[in-house]
Amino acid sequence: MVTTSEAINSTPTEKPLAEKRVTLNNISWGAYEQILDALGDNRAALLTYYNGMLEIMTPLEEHETGSENIGMLIQILTEEFNLNIKSMASTTLKIPKSKIGAEPDKCYYIQNEPTVRGKTVNLAVDPPPDLILEVDITHTDINKKQMYQEMKVPEFWRYNGTKLIIYLLQQGDYQESATSATFPILTKSMVYDFLLQCKTQGETQSKRAFRTTLREQIQQ
Repeated sequence: MVTTSEAINSTPTEKPLAEKRVTLNNISWGAYEQILDALGDNRAALLTYYNGMLEIMTPLEEHETGSENIGMLIQILTEEFNLNIKSMASTTLKIPKSKIGAEPDKCYYIQNEPTVRGKTVNLAVDPPPDLILEVDITHTDINKKQMYQEMKVPEFWRYNGTKLIIYLLQQGDYQESATSATFPILTKSMVYDFLLQCKTQGETQSKRAFRTTLREQIQQ
C-alpha cells in the first residue's frame, strides 16, 4: 500500500521556468515606442520588436545565471587578449527604418569599440554591436537569427540552457560556426566546461581556472 507521503514524494517536480514571455501581434512601430516610454528604463522585462510582433520577456534565475556566466567569460577573454570593449548589456537597440527594436541579454563593441568609445550609440550612424548574446531557454516567437542578420550584427551567440550556437555573418547571411571569429581560440567545449564549473565549483574558482587555461593556450 502506498502512503500519502510516498505518493507526494514520488510525484515528479516541474522544472522552474527560465523566462516568462508575453507576445503581442500586429503592433505598430508607434505603439511599440509608446509602450517603451510607458514602461521606462527601470524594469526587469526585456522587449523585442520585429515584423510587427512585440515580445515582453521577464528573465528568471536560470536565464540570468546563463547570461551572467557567459558574460563573465566574454569579459575574461577581452582582458586576457587585451581587447578594449564597450559593454552595453541590454541597451535598447532601435532601427526605426527597419522597424527593429532589440534588447539582447548582452551586447558588445569590440572591433568597433574605438568608433563608439565615450559616446551614446546611434544606430542610424554607428555600426551595430560586434557581438550579441541571447539566452532563450523557453520558446520565443521572434526570429532573432533573422532579426540580427538584418541588423548586420557580425557575430551572434544563442544559448538555450544546454547548447550554444555561434552565428557569423558571411556575405549578408548567418552561417553556423564551430568557433568564434572574435575569439578564435575559444571552443564551445571551453564554454560548456566553464558553465559546468560555475555550477559545481563556484564562479570565482571557475574564473581563475579559465584564466589559467587561456594563458596556457596563449603561451603555446
